[in-house]
Amino acid sequence: MKIFHSINDFSTTKKTILTLGTFDGVHLGHKKILQKLTQNTANKEFESLVLTFFPHPRMVLQGGSTLKLLNTITEKVALIEELGIENIVIHPFDEAFSRLTAEEFVRDVLVEKFKIHKIIIGYDHRFGRNRTADINDLIGFGHEYGFEVEQISVQEINDISVSSTKIRTALLDGNMSLANSYLGYDYFLTGTVVKGKQLGRTIGYPTANLQIPENFKLVPQNGVYIVQSQIQNKLVYGMMNIGTNPTVGGQQQSIEVNFIDFEGDLYQQEIQVAIVQRIRSEKKFDSIEDLKNQLRKDEQTVLEHINKI
Repeated sequence: MKIFHSINDFSTTKKTILTLGTFDGVHLGHKKILQKLTQNTANKEFESLVLTFFPHPRMVLQGGSTLKLLNTITEKVALIEELGIENIVIHPFDEAFSRLTAEEFVRDVLVEKFKIHKIIIGYDHRFGRNRTADINDLIGFGHEYGFEVEQISVQEINDISVSSTKIRTALLDGNMSLANSYLGYDYFLTGTVVKGKQLGRTIGYPTANLQIPENFKLVPQNGVYIVQSQIQNKLVYGMMNIGTNPTVGGQQQSIEVNFIDFEGDLYQQEIQVAIVQRIRSEKKFDSIEDLKNQLRKDEQTVLEHINKI
């Protein structure tokens, strides 16, 4: 897949079939649209193109927005690439871009830059300055400028009934089974392993302390989770605690993973941790011994999960 970091960077010798959106999460609803794109370009007469934006438009247009996203840009690109898309343009979204009229966007971007043959779009898509144009306007522009518009019907979208907002809510509630069912994959965190307080070592449960550089990445509700990672080309399971470690007087949120049956130095390595299932809420224990007893129970829960696979 070719990656372009601006509309102006894009070039092609073929006409394109494209879709556009934020695609946060690249969930089952998004996949339905993206698969239509690859089906339309299977004969190689046209190239598939996804136009997406960063920052998220809501971060720019809604002052003081605290929106958390399901994917970093790197994660989103990887998920879209897996679906066989040929080109992705990640355009920097700013106020100037938001002020383009619908016709300016269609004429100057879709027609002139992208050499559009067809656009595949959701029934409820709105675009242009103040989002005043809708699917009917787009169809009108298609007649005027010579491109097709394929509309994803309300029934097709409702058949899946998925939205990034629903997934964010499920994650903040700690409902991993619902979030993962909407995503079509296990929600994951990507970060670098850094040195923590190393308290886990002293109680027999050494942890990889995960630091996520992107402060907009959504971290699920505090608690203990079953997780899995690919480390050194091996699938490794573990238990992850998201929280403040109240038993030892912690104050700041940390993300710590204890991998089962793994020995090795992960410091300064980037790892991806897929969150399979929530085990329990974070709890303040009366003593370190009580904490160790609970960790043994948590470990047993993980082992029972592995044995079911």
